[in-house]
Amino acid sequence: MDRFWLQSYSKGVPAEIDCTRYTSLVEMLEEAFSTHAQAHAYVCMDRFLSYAEVDAMSVKLGAWLQSTGLKKGARVALMMPNILQYPIAIAAVLRAGYVVVNVNPLYKPRELRHQLADSGAEAIILLENFACTLQSVLEHTQIRHIVLASIGDLLGSVKGAMVNFAVRRIKRMVPPYALPGATRFKQALAEGGELELQRPALKHDDIAFLQYTGGTTGLAKGAILTHRNIIANVLQNESWIAPVVGPRLQSAEQLNFVCALPLYHIFALTACCMLGTKLGVMNILIPNPRDIDGLVKELAKYPFHLLPAVNTLYNALLNHPDFAKLDFSHLLLCNGGGMAVQQVVAERWRAVTGCLINEGYGLSETSPTATANPADATEFSGTIGLPVSSTDIVIIDDANNPVPLGERGEIAIRGPQVMAGYWNKPEETAASMTADGFFKTGDIGIMDARGYIRIVDRKKDMILVSGFNVYPSEIESVIMAFPGVAECACIGVPDAHSGEAVKLYVVRRDASVTEEALLQYCREQFTGYKRPHLIEFRNELPKSNVGKILRRELREEVLAASQVRH
Repeated sequence: MDRFWLQSYSKGVPAEIDCTRYTSLVEMLEEAFSTHAQAHAYVCMDRFLSYAEVDAMSVKLGAWLQSTGLKKGARVALMMPNILQYPIAIAAVLRAGYVVVNVNPLYKPRELRHQLADSGAEAIILLENFACTLQSVLEHTQIRHIVLASIGDLLGSVKGAMVNFAVRRIKRMVPPYALPGATRFKQALAEGGELELQRPALKHDDIAFLQYTGGTTGLAKGAILTHRNIIANVLQNESWIAPVVGPRLQSAEQLNFVCALPLYHIFALTACCMLGTKLGVMNILIPNPRDIDGLVKELAKYPFHLLPAVNTLYNALLNHPDFAKLDFSHLLLCNGGGMAVQQVVAERWRAVTGCLINEGYGLSETSPTATANPADATEFSGTIGLPVSSTDIVIIDDANNPVPLGERGEIAIRGPQVMAGYWNKPEETAASMTADGFFKTGDIGIMDARGYIRIVDRKKDMILVSGFNVYPSEIESVIMAFPGVAECACIGVPDAHSGEAVKLYVVRRDASVTEEALLQYCREQFTGYKRPHLIEFRNELPKSNVGKILRRELREEVLAASQVRH
């Protein structure tokens, strides 16, 4: 197809990337471990890990996993926040020839049971804080081997003991549990150190990750991501940011990534862990990004060069009184993804930090990056950018036919980063693909003559008012520009006259913001059918664990309230 967007690429960014540079993701990781052996790989709670240490510990843990009798391709679940054990475990599972199943550690028993049962995971490595959740569902899973990590495991004997005592006894963050036969993380390392890691033959088409979608539209599905998928996306991201980051990689100063997004999410997994390893950067691990006080204090400790985040995290940092006092002189690039970056947030961010938010787009199914704005862009475009190297994108109608340039349609993606399918769901896999191999995203977008794409909204979030389409992202973007609004979300609610009406939820930054003032503002900004009919003020909005506002939960509340009334 005609990749007319190539003319909009930054100088030096290739049209194609070469996935054959590595036979497997493991080869790429091991090359990085050797090349950057003496450099810092991670820091968490003031404890630094070098690439050599990650290399050695992951070999030991991988050998221990093999000693349990797990066969090549077995699924191993990882259920931890961003602590030092996590990247070690990722490397260990991959090097041993197994498949990583990333699990949200805040899952409720129902959600955990579904993911473990659906994936067929036979082993799990988890932080002991969440062991009671595992205990409650264990009999309904195929888990046979359990490794328990503690916060203080790798912090040194004295500090580690103090931290574990505080977590267990003072803060009481470890609910009682009973998991007979479980192995401690440090014990697995010690036992694995007496063994030899067997090097399985890995190929591009072998599965590296079962990356479960967020489940915001129902039960989570496992996207099958192969070694090739992740290699491709790492190389795509590396070449894309090279115009800005490349020259700095040649300097004596090591680059630091802020890894505040959870590693179990595809954004941080690829953009921080995998890309960071390839480039030899130090990742600053943030175990709890919702603790904005703690995050700001961590950022004050180190020069930071790249900060990937979602819109809500950028917004929360801007609203913290001490954030503007930080040193932003080293900041090279801020990547926005996971949800739309709102213009008002982008403008405030640049005013405070001097750095542009470079918005991109992707999904678990695309490893994740599919599009991005040029890394050396000088203005916020309000778009998700251009298709990245080796990627084709078309905008299609409901019959999977391309729509004319500039018209709305569903974004469809084809490239080496697109998943192999959904785990054990052939019908859903087939329904998500076109006959010529494009993955249908469920997002509505518009592509312009330069190749830039603007997302209008999710298909399932669109509101139908008297036959007119209303896109929540448009409403929310305008409301966010109203002084005193901290966050907002809108959904469609049943209406006897128009089918649906727009309901707006608002979190105030200024308590003086009134319903009447907002309604008057909406009368000035929107045509009649787009105007919110109902406004509800909230102290907070429901969010996913990466900070994405969950409109689905708001719709479910409305439905539940309606059923109670009737």
